[in-house]
Amino acid sequence: MHSQQQEVLDIFTRTKALLTGHFVLRSGLHSGHYFQCAQVCQHMDAVTRLTEMLLPKLAEFKFTTVLAPAMGGLVIGQEVARQTGSRYIFAEKENDRLVLRRGFKFSPGERVLIVEDVVTRGGRVLECIDIVKNGGGIPVAVAMLVDRSAGTMRFEIPAASLLELSFPTYPADRVPAELAAIPVEKPGS
Repeated sequence: MHSQQQEVLDIFTRTKALLTGHFVLRSGLHSGHYFQCAQVCQHMDAVTRLTEMLLPKLAEFKFTTVLAPAMGGLVIGQEVARQTGSRYIFAEKENDRLVLRRGFKFSPGERVLIVEDVVTRGGRVLECIDIVKNGGGIPVAVAMLVDRSAGTMRFEIPAASLLELSFPTYPADRVPAELAAIPVEKPGS
């Protein structure tokens, strides 16, 4: 594993953001591993360092605004905006769909970076891309701390991550016996 990826993994482990057990992910899939980024996000020194490592991967993308989906992307999105001097806004759930509220709007042609903590299937990122396009902005890239798809998740815009991992996930009706024997947790996202 690359030394920077090892440092990222070490940060997640040290802050107890990388959990093992039996989890139901937001996607509905079951897994023996869970990234609880809220744990790392309570340590601002770790958030600062993770952002410092992520920003070089975004150097080719020109943006003036950072959009993060609530809840997971809020802290890292705000730190990316702070370190780049960008405007920061967030999308939040309303009737189980992400929307812009609180008077947030895009100027025509505004270049927007979407920042998320962990992506498995990319549902919230896809919603954010649509929000930007429907609001008159231009989604330029996706930045994420952890790509749980190990790079297989594709968006219509470029994506960059600090860590690409793929822990096995299972539909509820295909959970292996050894995982099914562990009590299920739904830690939330």
